[in-house]
Amino acid sequence: MLHKFGFSQYESKVYEALAATMQPMDATMIVKHSGVPKAKIYEVISRMVEKGMVMESISEKKKLYTALALPLVIEKLTAEFQSDIKELEQQKLQKEIVDDRVWSLKADTSIDSQIKQMILDANSTIRYSSWKDDFHKYLPILEKKEREGISVEALAVGEIRSGLNHLVIMEPNEEHVSLERFRLLIVDDAEVIFAGVENNAWQAIKTRSQPFVRVFTDYFYHDVLLSKITTKYNDVLMKDKEIMAQLLQLRY
Repeated sequence: MLHKFGFSQYESKVYEALAATMQPMDATMIVKHSGVPKAKIYEVISRMVEKGMVMESISEKKKLYTALALPLVIEKLTAEFQSDIKELEQQKLQKEIVDDRVWSLKADTSIDSQIKQMILDANSTIRYSSWKDDFHKYLPILEKKEREGISVEALAVGEIRSGLNHLVIMEPNEEHVSLERFRLLIVDDAEVIFAGVENNAWQAIKTRSQPFVRVFTDYFYHDVLLSKITTKYNDVLMKDKEIMAQLLQLRY
């Protein structure tokens, strides 16, 4: 029966030998009555003492051992079994399988629906950036999510009036040669959608792949930082033609 509770054959034999007489025994006597090899006996007894199944005492410089009474063993094993069941119930038995594939998406209306739904489903963080006309479409739900306690960080290309606490405005310069329309949304550090215009049509990618999520998160903060720098130090930068020329090559 002890086998069913995880005790080895030798451990079971040691307990059986001690419980059969309920008289203290030394290691030599346990070997005789249990059949456990002498070379293994001290190791086995030590494990049973650690598990609380055997008690030990020293009498006249000799270690003696006795078994825990059977009713107490039943109570002990029952309590441990119930504790294990409770712990098992609290464990997640199903591991979430993350879809790390990269999905392509076309049509502005489909992309718009995906972005809105991802914002609505956000549980902790939202990072969003786009041109102001696209930004206006999502502004009400971004403000609503922030009021609900979701952390919202945003970047708008063009002037936006908003109550968002963390909104950076980037005013494009007419000389920007690489500034293209885009939409970038990162939700809960877990999912990203990036959309851009190609051949006069909107196209997007959507993924939960963590390498992509991290890259686009860095991409978002790159844009935010450059916007802050160029806004704060615009007068200084405009005087440095070399730096300004390089800044204007950046996509933002």
